[in-house]
Amino acid sequence: MALLIGALLAFAVGLLATATGLDRDRAFYPTVAIVIASYYSLFAVIGASTRPLVLESLVAAAFLAVAILGFRSSLWVVVIALGAHGVFDLAHGAVISNPGVPGWWPGFCLTYDATAAGYLAWLLTNGRIRAAA
Repeated sequence: MALLIGALLAFAVGLLATATGLDRDRAFYPTVAIVIASYYSLFAVIGASTRPLVLESLVAAAFLAVAILGFRSSLWVVVIALGAHGVFDLAHGAVISNPGVPGWWPGFCLTYDATAAGYLAWLLTNGRIRAAA
């Protein structure tokens, strides 16, 4: 169920952003990528876990840097970042032990990330958003 909800929510957010014009600004999807990357740090705080918080913050900082790079160069970099975060969701539990992460979160986040990446790729391919800064 978490997989379906993640995909539907990402698609709904994308459609809403397009319908309302929120994604006319190239900053929208990089901001989404930054927020997505911050959730594991939030879960470390909820789990009151210092070591995971440090590790999750380092990972989030890397995704933040890539999102900014994508905003400044090409939104295709943001597509890659969103997709890479989905891959990270698959491996997260094996890489970082974070007791605050709900069991359903990695699957939810994986499908959200993949759907958001696909939706942004579709927008870029169809010229609805310009890729280059």
